[in-house]
Amino acid sequence: MSAGVDGGGEETLRVVLVEDDERLARLTAKYLESHGVLVTWVADGKSGLNEVLQHRPDAVLLDLQLPGMDGISVCRELRARTDVPIIIITARDEEADRVLGLELGADDYVVKPFSARELLARVRAQVRRARGQAGPTTRPVEVGKLSLDPAALRATLSGQELVLTAYEFKLLRVLAENAGRVLGREQLLYLAKGNAEESFDRSIDVQISRLRGKLGDDSKHPRMLKTVRGLGYMLVLERGT
Repeated sequence: MSAGVDGGGEETLRVVLVEDDERLARLTAKYLESHGVLVTWVADGKSGLNEVLQHRPDAVLLDLQLPGMDGISVCRELRARTDVPIIIITARDEEADRVLGLELGADDYVVKPFSARELLARVRAQVRRARGQAGPTTRPVEVGKLSLDPAALRATLSGQELVLTAYEFKLLRVLAENAGRVLGREQLLYLAKGNAEESFDRSIDVQISRLRGKLGDDSKHPRMLKTVRGLGYMLVLERGT
């Protein structure tokens, strides 16, 4: 499928929507199509999988609770065979499945009931990212005495180079870019985007522990990488010198 340009100057995107709720699917498709997105609606998992593999859309909107082949299984099969952006559509009480979907390679998720406008923005963002058009991603990050150079995957603290794995670097970068903010495990899981083994939910705790060691932080009474009980983790470093 080749994408064109709609009358408003936005590139026409082609999306497969896998959703068994007909009313929600029709409303979602109507909104997306009014903004230049061509939507193919499929109501079950197996048909959705076949549709995506046959026609190679720009993105997939994938409900988790599907008849027959569920969304998790569809996600697993798609990610094994294609790099198409996958956005999971999930109910609020499906946190475990949402985490599993991200672990299996989904790129993003929206929670029902969702804003159609937000969904459109997420679709466009994921397609841009997949095409390498998400904007500059190599700008240096400096927080206090911590300096990160994404282009070289190099990190220093007080001028001393830190020996980090690629995933540890990504995790530290996410924390540094959000210094002073609490990030939950799921946010870190999504933003750092490691492979399945690296990014499974509770392994974040292990990675944080390793980062603390490499930062020279006190594991029992950390001052830089703090645990906020029940919420997540936060990097606390004063900006500036």
